[in-house]
Amino acid sequence: MGEFVGEPNPEAVEEKIYVAVSKDVKGCKLNLIWAIQNSGGKKICILHVHEPATMIPLMGTKFPASALKDQEVEAYRETERQNMHKILNEYLLICQRMGVRAEKLHIERDCIEKGIVELVSEYDIRKLVMGAASDKSYFRKMMDLGSKKAIYVREQASASCHIQFICKGHHIYTSSLDKSKGEAASPVCLRKSQPNAGRVHFLRSQSIELGRNQWARLTNPAQDLFRRVRSGNARDEGSMATVSSPDDTEGLSTPHIRLGTEVSSDESEGLFGRSSSVFSTFSDSGAVEAGSTSDLITARFENVLNLNGHSSVKGDLSHSSPPSVLDGGMDYTLYDKLEQATGEADDARQDACQETIRRGKAEKDALDAIRRAKASEISYKEELKLRKEVEEALAKTREELGPMKIQRDKVHEELRLALDQKSSLESQISSSELMAKELEQKIISAVGLLQSYKKERDELEMQRDNALREAEELREKPAEAPGIHVPQFFLEFSFPEIEEATNNFNPSRRIGEGGYGSIYKGVLRHTEVAIKMLNLNSLQGPSEFQKEVDILSKLRHPNVITFIGACPESWALVYEYLPNGSLEDRLSCKDNTPPLSWQTRIHIAAEQCSALIFLHSSKPHSIVHGDLKPSNILLDANLVSKLSDFGISRLLSRHGSSSNNTTECWRTDPKGTFVYMDPEFLASGELTPKSDIYSLGIILLRLLTGRPALGIRQEVKSALDAGKLKSLLDPLAGDWPFVQAEQLCHLALRCCEMNRKSRPDLYSDVWRILEPMSASSGGTNVFRVGSGGLYQTPSYFICPIFQEVMQDPHVAADGFTYEAEAIRGWLDSGHEASPMTNDKLAHCNLVPNLALRSAIHDWLQNR
Repeated sequence: MGEFVGEPNPEAVEEKIYVAVSKDVKGCKLNLIWAIQNSGGKKICILHVHEPATMIPLMGTKFPASALKDQEVEAYRETERQNMHKILNEYLLICQRMGVRAEKLHIERDCIEKGIVELVSEYDIRKLVMGAASDKSYFRKMMDLGSKKAIYVREQASASCHIQFICKGHHIYTSSLDKSKGEAASPVCLRKSQPNAGRVHFLRSQSIELGRNQWARLTNPAQDLFRRVRSGNARDEGSMATVSSPDDTEGLSTPHIRLGTEVSSDESEGLFGRSSSVFSTFSDSGAVEAGSTSDLITARFENVLNLNGHSSVKGDLSHSSPPSVLDGGMDYTLYDKLEQATGEADDARQDACQETIRRGKAEKDALDAIRRAKASEISYKEELKLRKEVEEALAKTREELGPMKIQRDKVHEELRLALDQKSSLESQISSSELMAKELEQKIISAVGLLQSYKKERDELEMQRDNALREAEELREKPAEAPGIHVPQFFLEFSFPEIEEATNNFNPSRRIGEGGYGSIYKGVLRHTEVAIKMLNLNSLQGPSEFQKEVDILSKLRHPNVITFIGACPESWALVYEYLPNGSLEDRLSCKDNTPPLSWQTRIHIAAEQCSALIFLHSSKPHSIVHGDLKPSNILLDANLVSKLSDFGISRLLSRHGSSSNNTTECWRTDPKGTFVYMDPEFLASGELTPKSDIYSLGIILLRLLTGRPALGIRQEVKSALDAGKLKSLLDPLAGDWPFVQAEQLCHLALRCCEMNRKSRPDLYSDVWRILEPMSASSGGTNVFRVGSGGLYQTPSYFICPIFQEVMQDPHVAADGFTYEAEAIRGWLDSGHEASPMTNDKLAHCNLVPNLALRSAIHDWLQNR
């Protein structure tokens, strides 16, 4: 019943069988295999209607196609089509493995069943296989369609299309309507109702025909005897007894002889036996000859006669002719028994025939069952083989999908991070654009200020020239009041001295470059110094020179660079020479210098905090550095840090009605390095002590991580939130104590707050954290602060020999500062070694430390 039936199409070059499939390969595979097994070697065409998705997944959720851009929808549609072709190729692979030619036909529609009907009409499809119901709706006694799609196709498809509906590899329904014949299809179950009816009818017809043919040949002594006896009895009794002819068996369905009398069932068993093998052989093969049958019947009659004790009759039946039997006077009792046995034999024959039919039917059912079992076994083996191949393919696909899934998750995570970064960058871009507009306005105003500054510079240069002339005149004139002492806060050097010290500004002596100009290493008056020369192309000039001289000549702090003197003629500044370069160079390990340990870095942070507290608490005016960065922090031979470059520093005046409500600020155009500058200073132009705290916070983050300053604040904040701070710490510094490192990170982030009001106080917050850390890591701080500022004499004010505050400090060849009277007495007593290091002094010359003397003088007055 599974094969396709119908009139062949003489016009078709190659008849195809179309199999409708869905995206579920597992669910449709059995239907395809059924179609291949019942195709008769014809070509298979995989028919598929692709239904585009209405909801498109994007970023972990689904959106309607109408809500997305055309490019995004088209990209997803292309992905759907690629997946569709992969699925159809799997169906083609199944056909290829089963040795059947196959091709694919697909269409894209919003309704699957309408798409199938459209393809049937367009391609004039004559033979179609499709599912009758979903796999979950299938049951064994299913007689009708259970799918709306199948019902729609059955009703709307072309009348010439022969459709077979399958579910789980079982034929459920056949739909075919040929208008020329006027026949309609019926469910498969009606045609399967009597599978052996034809066979039984054939056996009965054959049996009847054989019975009629064999009846004529059945001539044996028993029949002759029976005829003779009945004839004799009839003559004697005056009545006629007849033997039924073959025509009397009309309507029987057995091939056996039929007598006119009946035999009991017991006697029929003795006459014909209860075994139906003889009748089965006789009825099925028709090979039993008439002679053998007559012999068998004769033997049965003899047995009957023996059983009833009529041996004389047996002898007469064997030897006598009819007259001798009649002459002997046959007993009617024997005749009656013979007639009764004949009737019973007839009944036995009927029972035997029915038993033969039942046996034939059972044998047929057994053969069918064996054949179905073999077919099922073959199908099971093929299915097992196919399942094994599918499982191998599935395992291979899973192995391939494993890294793809990992890669997908990774791409999703990268996409999420990219989206977060995109939103962050967009906000930064918007703020940057706003800041750029403000900076444009400030640049315009700065250009005007620059022009006015140039005019002021020209005027100042004229004033400088006049002041120099007046100074020369004053030097030439004798002092009118010798009792009055005007303190000189720094040494003045002539330009020839500067040239000689730098070997005529030899490039090999240049040790650095800054916004002010080039820095050279030189020797002035037997002392190694650093000389900063003004560059003609520099944006800085006389104002920065004068500002640095004014501030540094009056400041002395162990963590602020020592200012020695200046050359007003060439705008040159002379400082103490610090051999270990800048903190920036050491963080980047410039010239393969060894990295700084974490202990040294904590010391540097505490030292710079100490220097800033000293500057901010200076009286009568607070000093804001304004350009705090690692390149302006220099390191001496013992890696003690000293703050330098005060060219853009500002003196702040206090404003307010009380000490508890004071505001210190200076309005100016932003100068300095962008990444270390206070954002509020950039936005408003107001420079305050909080601006230096922001810069100190960035330096703390650089000391912790060793990374560039750009973006370091957000990077450290993200690492803290994610619990990954340890991976961000600079490994070159050694094993950081994690508790201290985490505490420093939180402190630095507080210093870097965008709102200056949220930043901590230097003394009460920052210093109270850094000072214990520095002490616990082996550092010593000679500068100590209290709530009111300095509360004890700075150690560098005290002479190492007299142990008293110096009045006239001088620098010796060993680099230490002594009271002039004390060091001269040491040298005059014949000592050639340093009183501090016991090393031999290179010379006995002494250089006045005027800057330190000025600082001591101011300290004594303030005290």
